[in-house]
Amino acid sequence: MDIQREINFKRIAEAIEYIQHNFIEQPTLEDIASTVHLSPFHFQKMFTEWAGVSPKKFLQYISVQHAKKILSSSQNSLFEAAHKTGLSGTGRLHDLFIKIEGMTPGEFKNKGENLSINYSISESPFGDILTASTNKGICYMGYVDDKNLAFMDLQKRFPNASFIHQTDAIQQNALQVYSQDWSNIDAIKLHLKGTDFQLKVWEALLKIPIGNLTTYGNIAKAIQKPNASRAVGTAIGRNPIAFLIPCHRVIQSTGVFGGYMWGPARKTAIIGWEACQNNM
Repeated sequence: MDIQREINFKRIAEAIEYIQHNFIEQPTLEDIASTVHLSPFHFQKMFTEWAGVSPKKFLQYISVQHAKKILSSSQNSLFEAAHKTGLSGTGRLHDLFIKIEGMTPGEFKNKGENLSINYSISESPFGDILTASTNKGICYMGYVDDKNLAFMDLQKRFPNASFIHQTDAIQQNALQVYSQDWSNIDAIKLHLKGTDFQLKVWEALLKIPIGNLTTYGNIAKAIQKPNASRAVGTAIGRNPIAFLIPCHRVIQSTGVFGGYMWGPARKTAIIGWEACQNNM
């Protein structure tokens, strides 16, 4: 690491530490830049290049994580969470949660309360798959190696929801992707919750044609975040919908297939199967 690069790294590390210790004051860009003796313009550019997100976005992430800890206690209200996070009111807390978490603070606090979820386990070319749906669409789809563990994982994702073990039309329509031409299947509705960034990444995955592969870097470019390959990888790793949102089509730039939430061997099998389907 050359001298200037080392200096820049230390400045970014100092800025991150400052934000972590002072987020309750909700410091401005100018406040943070002044602590590392840079102009706001140059600091914004340097921080984004090193961290992959803007200083404002990083501050928002830190704030939301703190608010989530507060809301995890049933004794704390939304007003208390906003106040203890340094926000002016519950309106700002609401806007921040929608932007970062893709849900309201109330929905986070209730953790799926009053949500009714149908689920079933079906066969697929790559082993059993658990499919869960609300009245809005598919909310989870994951391959199953242990049925009990798979259901426990679903419950952890929606801890206060009610679950009904039954197959519905939404699930049946989604499962046709394994046996029919996608163009002949009714539109598959998804009920997803995620950050703005995660949703952009997952939307980009949907645009990868069957039988094709791309890289984390290409996805980062597709969402106009060319320096965010690592963050893209994290978002892909949190994809809750196997196969339908084809995270298996993303590989490393070296050509190595890489990891997969439901096992690297299964990822290899899916890629091979799709290649054959594409050539039929």
